[in-house]
Amino acid sequence: MIPVLILVYLLALIAYGAWHSRQIRTQEDFAVAGRRLSAPVLVGTMLATWIGTGSIIGNAEKTYRVGIAMTLMPLGGAVGLFILSRVAARIRAFEQLTVQDILEARFGLAARVLGTIAIISAYLTIVSYQYRAGGAVIHTMFPELAEWCNRTFDGLNTYLRSHTAWNDASWGSVIAAVFIIGYTVLGGLVSVAYTDVINGIVMILGIAVGLPVLLADVGGIAGIERVFADTPEKLQLIGPIGWIAAINLILPAMLLVMGEANLYQRFFAARSARAAGRAAIVLVFAVLAVEVLIILFAFVASAVEPDLPRERHGHVILIAAMHYLPWFLAAAVLSAVVAIIVSTADSFLLVSANSVVRDVYHRFVAPSAMPERLVFASRLAVVGLGLVAFFVSVYSAEFLAVALWAYTMYGASITPALLAAFFWKRANASGAAAGMLAGIVMTVVWEKLDKSAWSVGWLAELDAVLPAMFASIVLLVGVSLLTPPPRREQLIFHSDESAPSSVKT
Repeated sequence: MIPVLILVYLLALIAYGAWHSRQIRTQEDFAVAGRRLSAPVLVGTMLATWIGTGSIIGNAEKTYRVGIAMTLMPLGGAVGLFILSRVAARIRAFEQLTVQDILEARFGLAARVLGTIAIISAYLTIVSYQYRAGGAVIHTMFPELAEWCNRTFDGLNTYLRSHTAWNDASWGSVIAAVFIIGYTVLGGLVSVAYTDVINGIVMILGIAVGLPVLLADVGGIAGIERVFADTPEKLQLIGPIGWIAAINLILPAMLLVMGEANLYQRFFAARSARAAGRAAIVLVFAVLAVEVLIILFAFVASAVEPDLPRERHGHVILIAAMHYLPWFLAAAVLSAVVAIIVSTADSFLLVSANSVVRDVYHRFVAPSAMPERLVFASRLAVVGLGLVAFFVSVYSAEFLAVALWAYTMYGASITPALLAAFFWKRANASGAAAGMLAGIVMTVVWEKLDKSAWSVGWLAELDAVLPAMFASIVLLVGVSLLTPPPRREQLIFHSDESAPSSVKT
């Protein structure tokens, strides 16, 4: 029954996307939903994009190993979103399509090029991780699928296993990739945004109603305490991880969310600057509540299933839903998990495709291209980049590490420049370019350094995004102060005289 309900749910999403595809006439329709999204829809689509595979699988895995201390992690994202909410209305009033439009308007062409390289490389890596996560979920729910595929395609299966990182879950990744690419091609952001609202509602209801059911299965709070009697540190808020690990949990999310291109794309898609600002404020509390709810669900699930093998820790939410919840709640949770993975993947894929079309094709190759041609190019870019992401996922065995590394590089290079564009008038093109390059270089250097012999142990434990972001900020500020200030026309987010017309009062 549950697999049938999940399949019906996904087919309904496809049908909904096909219906919305009729509205696509221009690149603005495809990329930012024709700038028609209301505040409630914006909250739903931004929430579903942020609460992705990292929350459902990555945070569940960390919660299984760390315990209740993981409830600290959402604080960073919430603080970052609050800071971003202060400029949401100005982002919408700029009336462009991509983060790179902001970077070029404020810091020149070099910043746009660097931003495009960072976004495409990092976001395609993240799409690839979504394929693998989707494959893992499908394999968990339908293990017999891999057995059938292995028998049916025996020769291909043998070849792929000997030459790539192919495994049983990869057959599920094929299905996930086909669905994600097809769904994104159909309707662009307009179909993604509205289905995100449905996915978010289903996810919240499933987790919120399922949590007390799961808690009852383990025997309530007393039952959890009995399960963790031999590992009491899992019941401590700070004790088991220490302050450095707590900082590593909180700060990276805060720094990365402020440069998250998907959120900027949603602000561009708002029907008005007022709608963007209101949605951003509500999103702060929505993300905090839902992230904590998911972590609590994973924590209780880890008490229900305390002896899972290490490679299954990230699937604890799926396993608990399948085996301990009533079928209708299990169907809701699992459908939402699959849909959220799809939502996250198509959002990152759409941003990558928009970057190729808007920031490369339209900017340098065909600046006078007609709207219909740009829509066709956008859909072609979705297919091409989607296939590239799939091949990357197949050929990378240590994929989570690669995905996190790519996202760190993106955040360290883009976030300081974006924040400076809105909050610091003195930042100039030279400083932005130097800071972006410093973020990229420091990410690579920090990962390659042998930190085992360092005398300051806590420094070696820092997440790479922190030193990389520090280097980026130092270079951005230092070079900006040592070089001429920006021209007046570049201060479009700071002065009434230079602001977009829709910002002026």
